Amino acid sequence: MDIDVLPDSCCPAAGSTLWLGTGYAAYLGASLRLDAHFGSVQCLAIGVDAPFTLRVPEFGERTVRSALIPPRRTHQVVARGERMLFCYFDPGSPRAKGCAARMTAQDTEIGLDHEAEAAMIALVSGAGEVDPLRVLDAAGGTSNRPIDDRIADAIAALHANPAAEITAAELAANAHLSTSRFLHLFSAQAGTSFRRYRLWARMLHVGRAVSKASDFTTAAMDAGFASPSHFSDAFHTMCGLTPSALFASGTRLVILDS
Repeated sequence: MDIDVLPDSCCPAAGSTLWLGTGYAAYLGASLRLDAHFGSVQCLAIGVDAPFTLRVPEFGERTVRSALIPPRRTHQVVARGERMLFCYFDPGSPRAKGCAARMTAQDTEIGLDHEAEAAMIALVSGAGEVDPLRVLDAAGGTSNRPIDDRIADAIAALHANPAAEITAAELAANAHLSTSRFLHLFSAQAGTSFRRYRLWARMLHVGRAVSKASDFTTAAMDAGFASPSHFSDAFHTMCGLTPSALFASGTRLVILDS
C-alpha cells in the first residue's frame, strides 16, 4: 500500500515499511519524531544510521544505539540518523522474553545494548529486500512451534470473523475444556492472552483491508472496533502515533500472517 505525504510534524518516510503480524510488528524507515508516550507492547528501538537519544523520566537522557522499552513506560525517542528500526512484541510472547534476554545492560527496567544490534542493522542496511522475519528472529528468537489443535481452531475462529463477540467460554466449550483451562492453554500456546490476541486479530483485519484500498472507517468497523477512533486509539497506544499520521506517508504496509 502506498499512500502520500507525512504530516508537518514528521520526516519524509520514503522507503518506510510497517510489517504487521499477530503479536508483533516492525517498522523500518525515517524517524517519525514521536512525542513522549507509553505503549501497550514491548518496543525495541534501534538507530540504523546513528545512535539516538532516549528520554525517560527516571534517568533523563541517554544516547544509545539500541534500547528495549517495556509496556506502560513513558519515553521519547529522538533520532539522530535518518532511519530507525522499531520492533514491537506483545509482552506475553516468546519473542518478547527472548528480546529481553538479549539486552546486555539495564537501567530502571529499560534494556540497553542488544547483543545482536550490529547484525540487525546489517540485515536492514543492504541493497536487497529486507526480510522482517530474520530481523525479528535476531531480535527475540523464532516463534515457530507446534500449536495444540484446539487452540489452532480457536485462533482460526477469531481470524475468520474478527468482529464477532466470540467469548472464551464458547471456544472453551467447542474445545471440550473448562474456561479457565482454555484461557491458560491459550496463553501458553498463543503467547498472549485471549483478549489481547483478539485485538491483534482485529488490527490485522484492518491492515489487510487497508492494504487492499479499503478506507480506515469501513475496515475498523468491519473488524469489530467500536468506532474508527477506537481503532486509532488502540494503534496509537501500541505504536505511539495514529495510523493516519503513519500511513499518510508513502509507508508500505505488509501483512506477514497468512
